[in-house]
Amino acid sequence: MSALRRSVVALSVAALALGSLSACSAGTPDPAPVADDLAAAINSGDFGKVQFASSDAAAAAKAQKTAFGPMGDIKHQSTVSAVAEDEEETDGVKTATADITTVWDVDDSDKDLSYTTKAVWEFDKDAEAWKLRFDPSVLAPELEDGGYLKASYQAADRGSITAAGGKKIVTNRPVIRVGIDKTHTDKANWEKSATKLAKLVDIDEEQYAKTVLAAGDKAWVQAIVLRDDSTREVTDAQIHAIEGATYQEDEIPLAPTRSFARPLLGSVGEATEEIIKKSEGKIKSGDQVGMSGLQSAYNDTLSGTDGIVVSRYTKDNEAQGELFTAEPVAGKDVETTLDMDLQQSADELLEDADSNSAIVAIRPSDGSVLAAASGPVDSGLNTALQGAYAPGSSFKVISALSMLREGSTPDSKVQCPATTVVDGKTFKNYDGYPAAKLGTIPLSEAIAQSCNTVFVNQGAEIGGKKLAEAAAALGLTGEDGTGIGSVLGSVPDDSEGTTQAANMIGQGVVQASPLGMATVAASVQAKSTVQPKLVVSPEPKAPAKPASELTEKEAGQLATMMGEVIDHGTLKDLNSLSGSKIIGKSGTAEYDSERNAHAWAIVAQGDLAVAAFVEDGDGGAQSAGPLVKAMLQAAAK
Repeated sequence: MSALRRSVVALSVAALALGSLSACSAGTPDPAPVADDLAAAINSGDFGKVQFASSDAAAAAKAQKTAFGPMGDIKHQSTVSAVAEDEEETDGVKTATADITTVWDVDDSDKDLSYTTKAVWEFDKDAEAWKLRFDPSVLAPELEDGGYLKASYQAADRGSITAAGGKKIVTNRPVIRVGIDKTHTDKANWEKSATKLAKLVDIDEEQYAKTVLAAGDKAWVQAIVLRDDSTREVTDAQIHAIEGATYQEDEIPLAPTRSFARPLLGSVGEATEEIIKKSEGKIKSGDQVGMSGLQSAYNDTLSGTDGIVVSRYTKDNEAQGELFTAEPVAGKDVETTLDMDLQQSADELLEDADSNSAIVAIRPSDGSVLAAASGPVDSGLNTALQGAYAPGSSFKVISALSMLREGSTPDSKVQCPATTVVDGKTFKNYDGYPAAKLGTIPLSEAIAQSCNTVFVNQGAEIGGKKLAEAAAALGLTGEDGTGIGSVLGSVPDDSEGTTQAANMIGQGVVQASPLGMATVAASVQAKSTVQPKLVVSPEPKAPAKPASELTEKEAGQLATMMGEVIDHGTLKDLNSLSGSKIIGKSGTAEYDSERNAHAWAIVAQGDLAVAAFVEDGDGGAQSAGPLVKAMLQAAAK
C-alpha cells in the first residue's frame, strides 16, 4: 500500500468519527457535510456543490487549477480531519471551522507532502445554510491569490553498464548538441541554414528545415548529437561557417565507441508518450530512459530516483518557500560478464558487414559471455543473442552426440554415399565434397569433412526425441540465464521423415542463435552442459538444469572429432594458429531455392569458445571461418 493510500485510509477513519470532532448548536445544521463537500471539491476541481459567502464556484475552480496545475500528474487527496461550529459569533454571525488535510503522493517512497489548512463557513440564516469564506489558503498554507504549488525535479545520476570486474562500459561521455539558433541569424536565412547544417551532419535536409521553420522565432533547434572526441568528423569551423548554426556541450551515457556492443547495450533517450503511459506515473515527460537493449531492460535499476522540490510561488512566479524536498538517489550499475577487449575486436570485425552477422564468445569454465557483437552496426539488430537461424552442419555436433548415445564411437564405420533418398526426397553432400572421403569412413571423418548423407540416414533411427535430448545436453535448448531475453535454439522432439532427416544436418525445422551455437562449443570444451550468463548484477533468475546433461566421456569423444575438423577438415586453415588444441565445426545452411546460405563456424581453444554467423555467406569455412580465426588471434594477444 502506498503512503498516500495509507494516509487516506487513516484520514477516512477520522472522517467516520466526526461525531467526536464536530459540534453544532441548536438551530444550525451540522457543518460536517459541507466540509466533506469542500474536500471533495479540492480533489476534483468541481466546486458545484459548495455554497459561497465570498467568491463563487467558477472562481474557486480556477484558483484550484492555478494552484495545483503545475504539480503535473502528482496525485493528491484532501480529507476533513476536524470540523466544529465556533463557540463565539463574529459580528452576530455564526461560523464553523474545518481542518482540511491534503496529502500529495510525491514519489515512490513512503515520504509524502502533507499539510493542513483551515476553512471557515458562515451561517446564512435566510438560506439556512453554511456558506464558505473562500480564500486560496484553503488549498495550501499561506497561498495567495494567483499563487501556486510547483514540483521541480533534479535528475538522478544514471547508473553505468559495466564489464566484468566493474569496469565501466556505458558512462557519461562528452558530446555536442548541434543545431540552429534562430536568434543568431535573420529570418531569411533560417531555411537555407537548416538545410546546410542537415547536409553537413547527414540527416534529412527537408525534414530538419521544416522543424526549424515550425519552431518559435527565438528557438534553438537541435539537429544531432555528436560524440565530442577524436572520432568527431564535423569540425567547429564547419558548424560556425553556417549562419545561425552552433552547438552546446553536454554529457550523456555512451559506450566507448559508436559500435561497441551497440544493439546489446541499447540507447538512452527522452521518454516517448508510449513509455510514459506504460510507466503508470513512474516516468514523466522529459525523463531520459533506456530505449532498447540493456538500457531498457534494466531502466529501473539504472535510472535511480529523481530529486524533487515542491515550492509555493506567488502569481509573479516568485518562490516563497519549500514545502517538500527529496534528494535524488543515483541509479545502480548493471554489471555484465563482457570482456571489453574481446568485444571491441568482435565489433570491429562486423562493423561494416555486408549482411546481418554475429560473433559470440563464451568462457566455457563458467559460461560467461565475453563478447556478443552484431553487424553491421547500423542494422540495430541483436543478431548475436536474439537471431534464430538454421545452423546447418555446425548442428552435426549435436547429431553426433545423439549417435554416440546409441553406441557409436569416433572410430565407428559409417556409410557416406554421394546422395541418399528419404521418403522420396534426395539429399546430397555439399558441392566440392572430396570424392576420396565417400564410401565407408569413420564417424570422426564424417564430422571432419561434413558428410551430409551419414547423418541424414541416421535420422529415422535416432528420432526426434533423442535428437532434442542431445541438443539440451549441449546447452542449445536450455532456459535463458543471460538476463537480457536471449534466444538459444529450438529442436522439436516430434519430427519425422524428411523433416527429421533434414534436422540431422541443421536444416529442417531446427534453429539456433549464435549464442546457442557458442554454447554448444563451450559445453564440449567444458566437458559439461554450459548455461551462458551475461548480466551478473542485479542477478537474474537462475535457469533450470537441463533434463539431459553432457558427460565428460561424451564431451571427450566430441572434442576428438571436432579436433579433426581443424587438423585436416573443413576448418584446417585454423591449424596454423599457435597455442593449445583447437576444436571446431563449420556449417552452411541453404535457405532458399537460389541456394543462398547462412554461414557458421564454432571453435574452442583453452577457456574460450566462439561462434560466428553470416546471414548471406559463401560457406561456413569461407565466410565464418576467418571470423573465428581472428577472434582466437585477438584473444591470444
